[in-house]
Amino acid sequence: MKEPYIFELAMDVRDYEVDAEGIVNNAVYLHYLEHTRHEFCRQAGFTFRQMHAEGLDPVATHIDIHYVRSLGLGDRMMSRLWLERKGPRFVFHQDIFTPGDELVARATVEIVSFEDGHLSRGERLASAFASYLK
Repeated sequence: MKEPYIFELAMDVRDYEVDAEGIVNNAVYLHYLEHTRHEFCRQAGFTFRQMHAEGLDPVATHIDIHYVRSLGLGDRMMSRLWLERKGPRFVFHQDIFTPGDELVARATVEIVSFEDGHLSRGERLASAFASYLK
């Protein structure tokens, strides 16, 4: 099944992201996924800094990641995502690929929304993501 991606971001593996074996440490992929979500939000017209200034704070509550193959120093990758809403949760489906479209990692990231410090149903975030939600 072809995923309904709504955003993609090219990135390169940097020297400080690899371990002694020359491959990307598993925890670094979480940074790649987060950076992709932040860039998606920026491209969609609202940064995390802007959201916070308006009392809106999206928070990751669950991340499930499946590692398929390793990336190494100097490798280029394409990080893609699509988004759906399940009640008050926003689920980011994120995949990282090699330039040849080989799957590197597949993740789902669940986000909830705090508004003015209180857990919310996420209506403001849903409004901001309206044109992207599946």
